[in-house]
Amino acid sequence: MEQLHLNDLIIDVVLKDIKNVHLSVYPPYGRVRIAAPVRMNMDTIRIYAISKLGWIKKQQQKFLAQVRETPREYLFKEGHYFLGMRYLLKIIEHDAPAFVVLKHHTLELYIRPNTDIPKRQIIMDEWYRQELKELVPPIIEKWEKLMKVSLNEFAVKKMKTKWGTCNREAGRMWLNLELAKKPVHCIEYIIVHELAHLLEHTHNDKFITIMNNFLPEWKHLKNELNSLPVSHSNWEY
Repeated sequence: MEQLHLNDLIIDVVLKDIKNVHLSVYPPYGRVRIAAPVRMNMDTIRIYAISKLGWIKKQQQKFLAQVRETPREYLFKEGHYFLGMRYLLKIIEHDAPAFVVLKHHTLELYIRPNTDIPKRQIIMDEWYRQELKELVPPIIEKWEKLMKVSLNEFAVKKMKTKWGTCNREAGRMWLNLELAKKPVHCIEYIIVHELAHLLEHTHNDKFITIMNNFLPEWKHLKNELNSLPVSHSNWEY
């Protein structure tokens, strides 16, 4: 990967076997990436980037204005999100293995006395992971049938810049652990987006047509997802 430097703006450039140039600006801090055909030289790419500077700056300003969560300390009555709803954390100390219980307005975190913040985060992250793993399979199965595709496996992991990825050759989908905090319809949008990559690898016109056909409201869902509060350290779509 190469980089372009336009004053204080750094642009990642990836040359790929594609026909057209694709410009992307990613949350949370406005990282800029250009995917260009392998035949295109850097001078041409630079001219293209200069012509898009106004749009790039506008997108960056939008992302920088996005609401961000403060770092979580996993303390009593701290707010935590699950499937788009905000819950107050309730800390319950007990001399037994840790676990989490979801109540109507609270998330109860059962921990041993003197459990430190990093360990509390690990416990909560594992709960989010298991909840997402239970939620996702029926959604995948539904859209596999509708889209006539087949996924070999999916997994959940922490990602810094993406809500999800899909390896078309392996038939494998990765979903960002942070999705467990977002509304179910936003999670479903990401799943459809990634399954669409089994039909078309790049975000070209064919890909957009696929999304329009199967999920006509996808742009609205995309905007909703990217407008929600994000982790203080995270973030793309």
